[in-house]
Amino acid sequence: VAGEFWNVYRRPLVTIPTNRPIQRKRLPDRVLATQAEKWEVIVERVSELHGRGCAVLVGTRSVAASDEASACLTRAGLPHVVLNAAQDSQEAEIVSAGQVGRITVATNMAGRGTDIKLADEVIEAGGLQVIMAERHDAGRIDRQLEGRSGRQGQPGCFQAILSLEDQLL
Repeated sequence: VAGEFWNVYRRPLVTIPTNRPIQRKRLPDRVLATQAEKWEVIVERVSELHGRGCAVLVGTRSVAASDEASACLTRAGLPHVVLNAAQDSQEAEIVSAGQVGRITVATNMAGRGTDIKLADEVIEAGGLQVIMAERHDAGRIDRQLEGRSGRQGQPGCFQAILSLEDQLL
């Protein structure tokens, strides 16, 4: 973000080391031809992770995309909660995404400032698994979503699963 800081604030950047070593794994992006294929792959991945007892956070770019993710997960019989602009008063409760087998779908603006506490069993299962369903206008927002996994030296995993039909692509 050094370039962004310089362009916006005309300030140099100093790197501060992390509090604990980062254990987050970043899996390669997957890019599918169509939206339908993308959602099918996301549901398969969520189902696999859910079956292992992992906590999963699916990050979307818009309320409409979070509704689409929810519909796909519902059709697959996967229990989940949705956090988008409609539940701002319940964010902290909904973002208890760190529970065993918990699936949370959230827009990029939802849950900010709310720490996701992981259950011990989730840490043992590999930490919070974050799936990005679409790139955002600003790479900074993508990095914030990635940073939801593997916080404070805990394990975690991040992967973008995208479609050539996505708005930014």
